[in-house]
This record gives sequence, C-alpha cells and structure tokens, in this order.
Amino acid sequence: MKFNQNFERWMFLIIPGSLVLGFLFADQLQPMVDAVPYLFAYVTLTMAIGCGIRQLGEAVRKPGVLLWTLILAHLISPLIAYGIGSLIFGAASPYVVGLVLFTIIPLGVSTVLWVGMSGGSVPLMLAMVVLDSALSPFVVPFGIHLFFNTSVDIAIGPIMFDLFVIVVLPTICGVVLYESSKGRIQDRVKPVAAPISKLCFVAVVALNASAIAPYVDQLKRDMVKLVPLVIVLVGACYAIGYFGTARHSRKDVQVTVSYATGMRNISLGIVLALGYFSPLAAVPVVLSILVQQPLATVHHFVLQKLNKNKTSDASHAHVR
Repeated sequence: MKFNQNFERWMFLIIPGSLVLGFLFADQLQPMVDAVPYLFAYVTLTMAIGCGIRQLGEAVRKPGVLLWTLILAHLISPLIAYGIGSLIFGAASPYVVGLVLFTIIPLGVSTVLWVGMSGGSVPLMLAMVVLDSALSPFVVPFGIHLFFNTSVDIAIGPIMFDLFVIVVLPTICGVVLYESSKGRIQDRVKPVAAPISKLCFVAVVALNASAIAPYVDQLKRDMVKLVPLVIVLVGACYAIGYFGTARHSRKDVQVTVSYATGMRNISLGIVLALGYFSPLAAVPVVLSILVQQPLATVHHFVLQKLNKNKTSDASHAHVR
C-alpha cells in the first residue's frame, strides 16, 4: 500500500525519469522492446480485476453519459488534434498521426485515481475505462481509417487482433476473476499485483523511449513546435470534457467526464504507434506522458476552485 501511494505521489517525476533512462540505456533496452505488449496486457489485467458486472452496469445505466463521453473523447478531440496538427506540420506528417492516435486510444487507467480525489464517480469512471478498452479494437482502427485512409498505409486486421489480445482478453479475464471471487480478488492480490503493475508501466515507458532514441537528432528541430502543441492538445482534451458537460446537473459526472476525455491509455498508444507507424508517430504520445499527469494536477486544482466558487455563489443566492 505504501509503495502504491508513494508511486502515485511521485509519478510526475518517475515517468519522466523512466523516459530519460530509456534514452540513456537505449542500446541495452532495445532488444527487450518486443516484451512491451505482454507488460501492457498485465497492466490491463490488474485494472480489470477491480471491476465487475455491477460496476459495468453503472455505466450501462447511464448510456447517455457514456455515449457523450466517447463522442467527446474519440470524435471531437481527434478532429481538433488533426486540425491543429495539420495546420502546423501538414496532414501527412507522422506527428499528426501521433496527435490523433493520442485522442482515439482508450481512456486512461489513472483517471480513476484523479476522479476519486476530485469528487467524481469512481464506479462510473472504472466502468467507462473497462468498456472503452473493450471497444478499442473497433474504435481505434475506425478512427485511424477515418483520418488517414488516404495518407497512411495501415493494416487494420493486425491492429484489431493485437488490441484484442493485449486489451480485451485481459479485461475479460479480470472481470471474470472479479465475479468468481465475489469482488475479493483485488484486495487479496493488490499488495503484490499493484506494485508489479506499476513497475511494468515504468518498463513500458522506458522500453519505448529506447525505441525512439535513434531518432532524437531529427526530433531536436521539431520540439520547439511539437512540445507546446502537445501541451495545448492535452489541456484542450480536459476542457472539452468539462465544458462538454457544463449543462449536466450532477457535478460528479462533469468531473468524471473531464478526466475521462483528458487522460488516455498512453502505454497502449505507444505500442500502437511503434508497431504500425513511423517511430516519429510515437513522439507526441510519449510527450503526452510528460504532460498528462502535471496537467491532471492543474485540472484538479481548477476543479476545486470552480466548485468552491459555485458552492459559495449558491450559498449567497440562498441567503438572499
């Protein structure tokens, strides 16, 4: 438990540190890059054992919220990513592929942590992560085909198969384990499974950084434009979820959706970018690792401030 808390507290340093280690020890790590999908499958499994049929039913009972979240995350956000990426780098740039890929990969597992801290609905968020991951073999290829059918040569079949093996199967196994143990399995295995899962995530980041290392020289001249663009895009994704649910009557739903649209399953994005596109397409996804967690912290404080102001305004109105 203490390991998990310390990891989450220092994540904003651990993840960038993993990237640096990946670059520094690229020669030693590159032979192990093929292990990334298996490491990722384990991370998915540990997430799924905390979700059962009841939690999934939480999202199903709110089909409007689920559908609107998917539209904001996987349609509105990719349109913005494609538009600003094409404007700066040109539609055929591998960086544009990476920017769009960031927006069509499934919702991130770490959203559950931030949603819980910010007063959102943890069961709804957990269910949405699992369901979105299960839908990814259809959502990701469709999104890629929609935006890059004419400019990128992609094999949809292998992508769907890999997503099924490294995301859907572990998710199904996790839900089955949860149900068969009547929800007790997570508490039983968490002391061992959770730290290993976090170490696997660190390994995924480091190994993928090592795969990108040979292209660092080419990246140097593009970073001046690419880094601010990634910051703007990730920030916009948080804003899309928040303002996209501004009319919703429940604050916890607005908080949940804003994190859902802002945080993505980055490790899966890197796996797909390196497996099916130019390594340069993985660069925006890798950069989003550096941006996503710090902006989640900023978003948390902004939400606290906004909700505090709303509560204060409501109190004044009641007094009047």
